[in-house]
Amino acid sequence: MPRPPLDGLIDDLYYLEGAPPYARLTLPTTPAALFIVNLGAPFLIRAGTEIETVGYADGCVVTMPTRAWEFGYPLWTRSVGVHFKPWGLSPFLPMPAAELCDRPVTLEQVWGRPAIAELRDRLATADGASEMLTLLEEELMRRLCETAGLGLVRHTSSVIAASSGAVAIGDLSVATGVSNTHLTQRYKELIGVTPKRLARTHRFANAVFAINPAGPIDWGGLAGGAGYYDQAHFGHECRAFTGLTPSRYVEVRRRFLREHPGHVLDGWPLPTD
Repeated sequence: MPRPPLDGLIDDLYYLEGAPPYARLTLPTTPAALFIVNLGAPFLIRAGTEIETVGYADGCVVTMPTRAWEFGYPLWTRSVGVHFKPWGLSPFLPMPAAELCDRPVTLEQVWGRPAIAELRDRLATADGASEMLTLLEEELMRRLCETAGLGLVRHTSSVIAASSGAVAIGDLSVATGVSNTHLTQRYKELIGVTPKRLARTHRFANAVFAINPAGPIDWGGLAGGAGYYDQAHFGHECRAFTGLTPSRYVEVRRRFLREHPGHVLDGWPLPTD
């Protein structure tokens, strides 16, 4: 966990090394952003079924997605990364987050080749994972800058998360004293999506994380408890966010649990068929 003030922007920093459980993983839509410094062979990303797979050698930056994306690992992978809160990446971007929505970019495109080459070299020669995470945290502290509207977006996003996406966006605007148009504009600039889209993503994430793939599932009860109109409504959202039907989603989760019990990646990523 990072120290303040980064802890208000970041969920965690991590180090990953080893053979991935699967060559390709599907990552469903989640209320988070991702920053990866790659220290191994290039990995591949496909951000949507209509988009070609693209190789990333130095790493990648992914703002909060609106659809599932596919991550392809090399046979042995090594990287250092950051799981950002939905708004957390914005103070480190030179462009509005909306420009990167569903368009992962390389680190060079964000921070420039010389800076990234130096950072990767320092990380690669660091004495162990702990030192690597400290170096990355120091780099983020050095690059942290003031961002207009961040307080507004952070506060309202926290309210959305606390309600599991059930809060009315109009009520948020009234409570904060800004118009819906202003709030939406700030969200697109700092998160890349609208407040309604963030709320929708939180609601879905809350629903699927409540699923225990090892046991029986009451789909109607799960859908109602998450605030969906009915089971069909939840099924539509599941296909939109994962590309899978609810029953197929659970089958894939069970496959992961069966083939790699207790693996660090189990939870959100799914094996790609």
